[in-house]
Amino acid sequence: MSGLILDTHVHCEECPIRHRAVCASCDTDELEALEQIKNYRTYEPGQSIVWAGDEMSFVGSVVRGVASLSQTLEDGRKQMVGLLLPSDFIGRPGRTTSPYDVVAVSEVVLCCFRRKPFEKIMTTTPHVSQRLLEMTLDELDAAREWMLILGRKTAREKIASLLAIIARRESTIGMMDLKGEITIELPLTREAMADYLGLTLETVSRQISALKREGIIALDGKRRIRVDDFQALLMETGDDMDGGMIA
Repeated sequence: MSGLILDTHVHCEECPIRHRAVCASCDTDELEALEQIKNYRTYEPGQSIVWAGDEMSFVGSVVRGVASLSQTLEDGRKQMVGLLLPSDFIGRPGRTTSPYDVVAVSEVVLCCFRRKPFEKIMTTTPHVSQRLLEMTLDELDAAREWMLILGRKTAREKIASLLAIIARRESTIGMMDLKGEITIELPLTREAMADYLGLTLETVSRQISALKREGIIALDGKRRIRVDDFQALLMETGDDMDGGMIA
């Protein structure tokens, strides 16, 4: 495990993920306790954060960037099983190793807490343990959502669903309003999108072009996507407005 430890120290109250991360419900004293055990690490695109089976000396939150979670099969094949987006938590208290390969997709900045002190804080700070439970349940919901996306949705619905998930996450950390025109930066290359969604590169490119041609999205360079009507994008995901599948 590597990663450049940054000298920059951002106070918790000024953190861009303050109201979404594991510290979201903490009061001033609790934040001060976390301040004493944290540091920031940065990882370049493609750099490993941790390999499956490696011992982890820290847990923490993604402050900026995107990382992939993947597993390697016995024959060497890899399957991407998830993404870590800003405010997502990496590592598990009480577990010393990682079950997944975690690799930076873009430049990633982590707010890292030393694992053992963090585990101690959890026993004395209900706000931290409760928030981590909430985040774990959200992660379970996300995993079930991806089971649906990968197992039952069409290629078009998969692409639209990924764009909607990214847009929603950026909105929750205060980066944009989903009611107006929105612009998102794709955290994945089209090759990575194909791998993650179980599609071919050609299919991903074809579906993105179709969404553009029909006015659902507009492209501004390779990674920047503009959505003029978020509800129109949602209609392409195969979900109804309550989160279920459209009959």
